[in-house]
Amino acid sequence: MHWSATLHVHKLNVRLTPANDAFQLRKKLKHRPSHGLQQSALAMAVDGQHIMVNACTGKMGHATAEAVVRAGLSLVPYSFTGSSEAVAVGNVGVEGIPVELVGPERRQQAMEQAKHEYPNMIIIDFTLPMAVNDNAVFYCQNKIPFVMGTTGGDRHKLLQDTKHAGVYAVIAPQMGKQVVAFQAMMEMMAQEFPGAFSGYNLSVTESHQRTKADTSGTAKAVVGSLQRLGLDFSESDIRKIREKGAQLDQMHVPENALDGHAFHTYALTSPDGSVSFEFQHNVIGRQIYAEGTVDAALFLAKQVHDKTEQRIFNMIDVLKAGAMR
Repeated sequence: MHWSATLHVHKLNVRLTPANDAFQLRKKLKHRPSHGLQQSALAMAVDGQHIMVNACTGKMGHATAEAVVRAGLSLVPYSFTGSSEAVAVGNVGVEGIPVELVGPERRQQAMEQAKHEYPNMIIIDFTLPMAVNDNAVFYCQNKIPFVMGTTGGDRHKLLQDTKHAGVYAVIAPQMGKQVVAFQAMMEMMAQEFPGAFSGYNLSVTESHQRTKADTSGTAKAVVGSLQRLGLDFSESDIRKIREKGAQLDQMHVPENALDGHAFHTYALTSPDGSVSFEFQHNVIGRQIYAEGTVDAALFLAKQVHDKTEQRIFNMIDVLKAGAMR
């Protein structure tokens, strides 16, 4: 059976032309819980759940904190941030809730107070790549479950530190649920058809707001799947665009989205140039990530409550559990 599809999620577009029986996909997803069970579990998780967001001063952190409030969760009124921000700003408002900014010198004191006041707290981290590992160690030392949405840092160390501490965590470079589903589909294809694109040429281009310093973690993950499909390509070959002119002219990013977008294009071409495939996922704004992160936190809260043996999860685990609102 041949089929084609175009998926639209806000400004997310995916163009696909694979040929495969949908039976295989249904087979892989058959163990997902029913919709009624999903909603029941989410309702239980929402009730009385406290979430701390670090840091509410950043655009992604602030958007996530707003999503926490919209979901009916309790936003912990503390947010760990850099010392300069804590001194200069003092506190920020999130949907009418004042949140105190806490610098590094006071974070342990604030953590002790937060643990006392909000005993089932989960932390969401959207800080900076350079802070990923230090923050994770701090969360682990305090035995607080966390969702690491920040990209970059030493990912191997991040996983090892979390594993050794025995702390529950969702660690993922991509929090947009629909984009994660696309990643999972690419990985599924790589597992089912290894080497299917051997000999093809690949170009990968990603564009984000100029404040994003590191290369897209999503692009890196998709490249990993493409490598297993037979493409000779490394992460260092990913083209990272942060210049306004190239974003407007080459990636066709709307000008009003320059400070908040994530555009990705993966182009595959046969050796003789007669066959080409292109995969795109283009996102404007931050809501898709903020909402997905809240779902990850609710999923994690349920794992903690159920005392599951597995303690480190990614967003594919969240999707497979049907933990989406």
